[in-house]
Amino acid sequence: MMPALERLQGKRALVYSMGIEGRDLAAWLLAKGAEVTMSDTRSPEQLAAAGASAPDGVRNVHSGGQLLAPTGFDLLAVSQSVLRHSPEVKAATAAGIPVFSQMQLFLELCRGRICGISGSSGKSTTTALVGEMAKAAGISYTLGGNIGTALLGRAEEIPEDEWVVLEISHTQLQYVTRSPDVAALTNVTPNHLDQFDWDEYVDLKRTLIAGQSADGVAVLNADDEVSRMLATDTQARVTWFGRCEAPGTDGAYISGATITIRRGGSVAGVLPVSAMRLRGEHNVANVLTACATAAAMDLPVEAIETGIRTFRGVAHRLESVGRAYGATWVDDSIATSPERTIAGIRAFSEPVVLLLGGREKNLPLEGLATEVAARARAIVCFGEAGPLFHAALSTKAPQSALVEGLEDAVEAATGFVRKGDVVLLSPAGTSFDAYPNFEARGRAFSAFVAALPGFEREEAQ
Repeated sequence: MMPALERLQGKRALVYSMGIEGRDLAAWLLAKGAEVTMSDTRSPEQLAAAGASAPDGVRNVHSGGQLLAPTGFDLLAVSQSVLRHSPEVKAATAAGIPVFSQMQLFLELCRGRICGISGSSGKSTTTALVGEMAKAAGISYTLGGNIGTALLGRAEEIPEDEWVVLEISHTQLQYVTRSPDVAALTNVTPNHLDQFDWDEYVDLKRTLIAGQSADGVAVLNADDEVSRMLATDTQARVTWFGRCEAPGTDGAYISGATITIRRGGSVAGVLPVSAMRLRGEHNVANVLTACATAAAMDLPVEAIETGIRTFRGVAHRLESVGRAYGATWVDDSIATSPERTIAGIRAFSEPVVLLLGGREKNLPLEGLATEVAARARAIVCFGEAGPLFHAALSTKAPQSALVEGLEDAVEAATGFVRKGDVVLLSPAGTSFDAYPNFEARGRAFSAFVAALPGFEREEAQ
């Protein structure tokens, strides 16, 4: 652990953000005897709407406006939303003030075995699916990171034989100094170019595997050009997943029509691709990633198969809300990039009325334009990025609309939809123009759809 964090009694600690990670950091610092001040750019009203608050014992809270300057503090703890090239972090570094994050601290403190999963898309589904496989195996495990619950308070209590399965975002990788024992990259494709340039973004993903030892396992995508390039950047043993077998190497692939695992020279069929509950070609890739990761964790094939067969998917990821106006309404709010939206559209054979909007990431739209032209009955653009999406894509769809907010988008969709269609909220942008996270946006969408005349909720299968 960083020397500055070994004796915290009486230290003046500044915590940026009052979200989940910020509260987790503040609680940990308070338990160690630090004097904690918290700072968040959101107003008190916005914090209340997001359910964000300071833990008991925090000395001072500053909200609204600029983040409080780190001058005069002994430590700066940051949530992943605070970018490492922000003026405040640069000022702290220049002043010699130690800067650390929740994920960095957890990776240093946890004595258990850690499986970390990152990537440009598919990491939430893959992480949850690996958790389902671990559950089926009957082992001691915990799910955390960007999925599950805050873990820092438990970091020093987790036993050595427990697996911790973490979803790790690119922003969480900004500050980490250690790599997981098993590290899986779903893929590395253009994303978040509003925050980092391409080389910086690739470097962040490289961080996941760069600190691994020879005892670790790096699980990489044989079908992804950047992932193949990164294979030389780790000391760990590399295993692969992909549509086709990489001869002689451990990992997961498809043999005929069967998902197959190679481990230690032994080959085992897991289940037919047709037996998957998850829709879409992108979910075949997610299942292959999870299989290779679970194999690297030494989970039995029977548990891997059971996990796939029982897994129902991640909330707000191609989640059916119900039926109205003769159509199925689907919440894919987690799709915050054009690439994810393309995958969402391709998961359906039915005509699609597509809802696009939110805050865009400066990502190319050419691929999405092609998909809209081929598959969309109509597009409805909303939110901060609505005008940009509408200008780029409206000529590609037979019908289009530009509206103010998500509720307006749902109403506009009712004017385009036909019996048998899919109305798909797959926004291609983040939620931060109007909602604190994609989950809140998805819940709002579900509520707006449930209020439509004749709405019928989907029955669980």
